[in-house]
Amino acid sequence: MVVSMSSKTVKNPPVAPAFTANAELRADLQRALVDITALSLVGKQIHWNVVGPNFRDLHLNLDEVVDIAREGSDELAERMRAINVYPDARPSTVAAQTSVPQAPEGGVITSDAVDYIVSAINAVTTTLRDIHDSVDEADPSSSGILEDYTQRLEQQSWFLSAQNYSA
Repeated sequence: MVVSMSSKTVKNPPVAPAFTANAELRADLQRALVDITALSLVGKQIHWNVVGPNFRDLHLNLDEVVDIAREGSDELAERMRAINVYPDARPSTVAAQTSVPQAPEGGVITSDAVDYIVSAINAVTTTLRDIHDSVDEADPSSSGILEDYTQRLEQQSWFLSAQNYSA
């Protein structure tokens, strides 16, 4: 089956937006979008394949992480469009550009799943923190989004990592 997709040039809107992101802001928000999108994907991958002690609690907690990541990717992408940036979260782009470590294949024992998802969350929050100051300087409205998702994801990292502590 051959699918033909026509490319049409999208013309600028008749009235320009009040604010347009500069190149650095576009790149920073794109980095955040790619990483938070990747987190939603690997979170589901682990969710489907986790096994072992405390399975149910971890399975449900992973859905919370995925929900946060999906909300974050949507909010970031919509913010990007509001400031005249085209977001790119196509699978090939996400795979090529993410800093999130690759998820393990197959079944993952709960303690390893916790370690993995915490490392994935930490990769995202590191990106969000790395770009925060330059985003804040260019567009404080966008930096507020980064702050919100940094806080929410760091809380999840803490909740999850606490499962692997021992006395």
